[in-house]
Amino acid sequence: MPLVSVIIPFYNCPYVDQAVSSVLNQTYPNIEVLLVDDGSTINQEKINPFRSRVHYLGKANGGTGSALNHGIRMASGEYIAWLSSDDLMYPQRIATQLSFMQEHRSLISCTDFHLINSNNDIMMPSLAVKFPSAKQFIESLLTFCPINGSTVMMHRSLPAQIGLFDESLSCTQDYEYWIRVHLARIDFHFINETLTLYRWHEGMGTVQKKGTVDQEFEIVRARYGHQMNHLLHNL
Repeated sequence: MPLVSVIIPFYNCPYVDQAVSSVLNQTYPNIEVLLVDDGSTINQEKINPFRSRVHYLGKANGGTGSALNHGIRMASGEYIAWLSSDDLMYPQRIATQLSFMQEHRSLISCTDFHLINSNNDIMMPSLAVKFPSAKQFIESLLTFCPINGSTVMMHRSLPAQIGLFDESLSCTQDYEYWIRVHLARIDFHFINETLTLYRWHEGMGTVQKKGTVDQEFEIVRARYGHQMNHLLHNL
């Protein structure tokens, strides 16, 4: 039963206690939780009930990419999962995803997810976009990001192979990383089970920093568009 490291980047998030609790309540027993506090100034008290059961890693504010990278460097697990501090895992998430990845010898995978609101009500069920072929999945990366970072698990050999997240991107470090995974010809497996709850709220970065998100998407597409089109041409 390999150790799974779950990294939770945290910056002032009022839902962090729920995220941590959802990981600690997993049915899979061999998990370490790395809570990376990215220079928070409020809501740290929500962590207090869990301090004896998690690895609390404080750092100066540097953005989600830097928090993820810090967690990856400190992780001991053979597999690494990411959960945003405002999202939740269903109890069977780690066990189901790990079993799938071991069976398929997968280096990276993502799952389906429900969209929830601030009260944990399901607003849109099973929201992940499903593609009829791997090629269409890769094509979609030229126009949007079809992968929810909070649903991702990777083998620890993957960052050693393609590097860490790009810390110069404050909002789209995940999108850029998924593109690098595909350019390295690594299969990105989709598990068609709803194992994650993705919270949409007014305080989230996607809402607060929409202009930056759009700008960074254009930067990433300009950086990798030619290589992605070459990859698609040769599939």
